[in-house]
Amino acid sequence: MSQIKKEDVKQEVFDLYDDYAHNRVDRRSFIEKLSLYAVGGLTVPALMSFLMPDYKNNVQVPPDDTRLDSGFITYSSPKGGGSIKGLLSKPKDAKGKLGGIIVVHENRGLNPYIEDVARRAALAGFITLAPDALTPLGGYPGNDDEGRTMQAKRTQSEMLEDFIAAYEYLKQHKNCNGKVGVVGFCFGGAIANQMAVRLPDLAAAVPFYGSQPAAEDVPKIKAPLMLHYASLDTRITEGWPAYEAALKQNGKKYEAFIYENANHGFHNDTTPRYDKAAAELAWKRTIDFFKARLA
Repeated sequence: MSQIKKEDVKQEVFDLYDDYAHNRVDRRSFIEKLSLYAVGGLTVPALMSFLMPDYKNNVQVPPDDTRLDSGFITYSSPKGGGSIKGLLSKPKDAKGKLGGIIVVHENRGLNPYIEDVARRAALAGFITLAPDALTPLGGYPGNDDEGRTMQAKRTQSEMLEDFIAAYEYLKQHKNCNGKVGVVGFCFGGAIANQMAVRLPDLAAAVPFYGSQPAAEDVPKIKAPLMLHYASLDTRITEGWPAYEAALKQNGKKYEAFIYENANHGFHNDTTPRYDKAAAELAWKRTIDFFKARLA
């Protein structure tokens, strides 16, 4: 990691990275626009390396953690991509059946950060399944730029079917107690909201900075929701007041938190958008919520 500090970088740079990470500007335009902020000691390559995810040095629960049984499985998704690969994890010393959590990745496939999150959730006492929606295209390619390009080739509605199929798979799993929730980030947050609309038996949904469902779909939601938003993420957070109004109007159970001075992606500890205090608080709230709902 270069020696650039988060506070040395203008908010516009984080907003520009957000545009790039969500395919609103291509790589060439991103680099061109980034050059406007390369002043003083900041070079474009230094800014690029600062902004890009560092997966190698930010693993909280390694793949070979001896406290877990964790490995890849494939499950059937007939309405989606056919056969989908996912990371299935549970505590090694688990007694009895566990609540289940589907962990939904961002808009770039099942990368090391999301695998890590699935293992963290398993360590907290759950059986977790983190599917890779890029499976039909060969799976997460090892870098996010290619992953985004690949994911853009699939439709959101078809990928939603893959995560619904994951829910059905986990619910029937011999080590699951039949209560299954979902947590998702960015694209995954939108999927978590959509799963709440689609699945009357979903036990809990926790979207992190996910786009909201249409107001007319809110009456279909049965699952209790916990929603995490970032105050600087105006693109997603500006949709919250209308969603909240619809949830209230329909008497839905929800808790919502907006984390001040946090960016979209604040939970992702592999990029400088990470906000340690917000991420740790949001994660504690999430695990406590799942413990209450999936027991």
